[in-house]
Amino acid sequence: MTSKVTYLGDLRTKSIHVQSGSEIISDAPLDNNGKGEAFSPTDTVANALASCMMTVMGIKARDLEVDFTGSTAEVTKIMNAEPRRIGAIEIVFEMKGVADEKNKTILERTAMTCPVFLSLSSEIEKRITFNWS
Repeated sequence: MTSKVTYLGDLRTKSIHVQSGSEIISDAPLDNNGKGEAFSPTDTVANALASCMMTVMGIKARDLEVDFTGSTAEVTKIMNAEPRRIGAIEIVFEMKGVADEKNKTILERTAMTCPVFLSLSSEIEKRITFNWS
């Protein structure tokens, strides 16, 4: 078992990661009858994409002996109305610490092979931007 999700009432859930005990609280978003006081389930999907892309880039960066610590990703989720689903995920990476053009290309290509990217429907538009400083 990976996780256990408990419905807390009032459109809120608590998820426990079985191995670590880490918790995630989710709320329905304001535009879908919720309070919007925590990540919504669809927010976590969009966030998981950025997190996964950073993780696989980190693995490859370690192999390349480069460090992009301090890099960030700004995530925007765009919902479609009918049917209600994620229509697009925009991620803008602000990447630090990598000067070599070859390594930049390798890391960008690696990001596009992360398991979340490959698992998301092709109907979800993925708008990915890398800014290197």
